[in-house]
Amino acid sequence: MRLTALCLGLLASSLPLHAAQQGEGQVDIVAWAGYVERGETDKNYDWVTGFEKATGCKVTVKTAATSDEMVALMNEGGFDLVTASGDASLRLIAGGKVQPIDLSRIPSWNKIDPRLQNATWHKVGGKHYGVPYQWGSNVLMYNTKVFPQAPDSWSVVFEPQTLPDGKPNKGRIQAFDGPIYIADAALYLMTHKPELGIKDPYELNEDQYKASLDLLRQQRQLVGRYWHDAFVQIDDFKNEGVVASSSWPFQANALIAEKQPIATMVPKEGVTGWADTTMLHSEAKHPVCAYQWLEHSLNPKLQGDLAAWFGSVPVVPAACQGNALLGDKGCQTNGADNFDKVHFWRTPTAQCQTQGACVPYYRWVSDYIAVLGGR
Repeated sequence: MRLTALCLGLLASSLPLHAAQQGEGQVDIVAWAGYVERGETDKNYDWVTGFEKATGCKVTVKTAATSDEMVALMNEGGFDLVTASGDASLRLIAGGKVQPIDLSRIPSWNKIDPRLQNATWHKVGGKHYGVPYQWGSNVLMYNTKVFPQAPDSWSVVFEPQTLPDGKPNKGRIQAFDGPIYIADAALYLMTHKPELGIKDPYELNEDQYKASLDLLRQQRQLVGRYWHDAFVQIDDFKNEGVVASSSWPFQANALIAEKQPIATMVPKEGVTGWADTTMLHSEAKHPVCAYQWLEHSLNPKLQGDLAAWFGSVPVVPAACQGNALLGDKGCQTNGADNFDKVHFWRTPTAQCQTQGACVPYYRWVSDYIAVLGGR
């Protein structure tokens, strides 16, 4: 997004008084890969340069590969903002690492999809602790040469089997390297073992939790590599013989752009997903620039460009129309119509709505590490 001098002047003059005040000169953001682009990878995708020229706030970005890494970085401090998913946001709120947002300083708040304005992963105790940014699904990515027809189930990554090319899936699949992936196993069991009575993949009693871990231990025998770095996964699909995995649309888009034989789909069991929120550190050193970025993050062009780049869905519905990079059907392609089918990441807690008691997140962390270690 390269603005002319005239457009830059209009942007600065149109900012509300509190947003147009002199900033601190920089804003430091922890973000998912591909979420804050300045045109270095592709000059068409740049929503940083114009912001920096208009506000004088230089943007620095620390890429995080997992929600646990985001929480760790925010705990260490030195950052103003984080693009947190639901499995990180509640932990950051409970830990006092983020502060409530003053919505009067976010003039574009009313542009946000109403379904996300009061989402439980960023609104606690009647206070908003962040500004929605993007949402999407954890899709099944697969090699179209191995799968001439799209697989219809997550079984290709959970169950030992021979794939359509006549070779076993062992060693050729991946799974996500993060404790929240236990929910993907639970979601699979909701369909394949209904007798367990799982109603919510983030709310598991002891028996449901044990069954999910058992499935993941079985999967451990099949996994060639657990992924958390999006770019490493891209390379693995290109060069290491990986043919199926849970993934983000970001990786798929990158591979398809390189003419790789890759496609994605939503299996019959459904998907987990993420609805990410930009949150302000409780000790942010650059709050003026941070608020200016929060407002900028809701710009329809930014929202549409980012959705086109990452394969996500804008939180500003107006961004779905008239964006040259996204196209008028881009939001539908990226899953905008699947909102009610996505089980959005959420921090598991001991107190839960679907049953008396559930296994809390700290156990998910330690037990998933054990699974990865073959225990």
